[in-house]
Amino acid sequence: MSEPPRSDRGHTDDLMSFLTASPTPYHAVATAAERLEKAGFRQVAETDAWEGTSGGKYVTRGGAIVAWYVPEGAAAHTPFRIVGAHTDSPNLRVKPQPDTGAHGWRQVAVEIYGGPLLNSWLDRDLGLAGRLTLRDGSTRLVNVDRPLLRVPQLAIHLDRSVSSDGLKLDKQRHLQPVWGLGDEVQGGDLIAFLEEEAGIPAGQVTGWDLMTHSVEAPAYLGRDRELVAGPRMDNLLSVHAGVAALTAVAGQDLPYIPVLAAFDHEENGSQSDSGADGPLLGGVLERSVFARGGSYEDRARAFAGTVCLSSDTGHAVHPNYAERHDPTHHPRVNGGPILKVNVNNRYATDGSGRAIFAAACEKAGVPFQSFVSHNSMPCGTTIGPITAARHGIRTVDIGVAILSMHSVRELCGAEDPLLLTRALTAFLEG
Repeated sequence: MSEPPRSDRGHTDDLMSFLTASPTPYHAVATAAERLEKAGFRQVAETDAWEGTSGGKYVTRGGAIVAWYVPEGAAAHTPFRIVGAHTDSPNLRVKPQPDTGAHGWRQVAVEIYGGPLLNSWLDRDLGLAGRLTLRDGSTRLVNVDRPLLRVPQLAIHLDRSVSSDGLKLDKQRHLQPVWGLGDEVQGGDLIAFLEEEAGIPAGQVTGWDLMTHSVEAPAYLGRDRELVAGPRMDNLLSVHAGVAALTAVAGQDLPYIPVLAAFDHEENGSQSDSGADGPLLGGVLERSVFARGGSYEDRARAFAGTVCLSSDTGHAVHPNYAERHDPTHHPRVNGGPILKVNVNNRYATDGSGRAIFAAACEKAGVPFQSFVSHNSMPCGTTIGPITAARHGIRTVDIGVAILSMHSVRELCGAEDPLLLTRALTAFLEG
């Protein structure tokens, strides 16, 4: 049995570790911050005055993180090169009153976040993770990464029509997971359980942002292990690549200021204080200019020369549904990153953006592919058009081609994560 080259295997192993450590956007931010700290970056608080010193810095806000490296002697009008991504994935999230149940089953009340493939959440061993807010306003991360919940599917004997009519799920009635037995629902049980799991004194948690995740570990797949199956590749694959690329270029004498911007809430429209349609990125970039003694004119010059690569997963051609793809655009896994194009601006790429990405791939020695939707199929979108419109920044949409997008478990090529990272590194180097 052949295996991926050692360099590919090491990078992809690291991606799988990143996925496992990041069951929620809050954990993804913490994992990214830990890696940035090891590379010499230092966190700055939004409430503090910022100094115009060189070096690596980062800001966190909920499930979002923005990190940047200021080269020694960088002028106030130095443009930025940005890798944009998002930390959130479609899933099942806990409601404000989580304790529910019926007929001797204890259940957790959940709400649908984003657009998950609902059937992929059935009969999965699920953990529970997220952020707990205490009475004093502080927050704690919690991760019950073991089989705790399950959404049981109805047996075929009780729904014979499923074979002929297909599976039909009611989002309210059919997706509430079970987590125990008991005839009487006790309000507060789930939060009390999580307080104990997190080592928090009873009664201290007054707010929570909790979500389910599959506890099945990422794994290599296929005859030659040339594929990777795992959770939340949309879009932690890009976050992982962005962190790796930014830390790789930090310390170099660069003509640009490299930036990683990983936002929350892309899956439901990006309209939040930590989403791409919020003020976070613009505020960070402006404060960086002003901290280095820049004026509004310097800010305008810096933004005018800035380019963002919006990196998000895209659709590989599906062998069982090839007719759903444009007949002349069939991206393949392990074929290199994809350049996403849509003339109706669902993606932000134009011809000049294509040239920028092509130059980065050529410099990195990385092949790339083009993706465009079938004319009869609606096209998805990304943070790319939002970033371009909100900040007036030239933006290019790219990503890695995968199968099973928005499933609890997605599929990519084992070589593509490294190819993406190499392309992003070359782009940040300018």
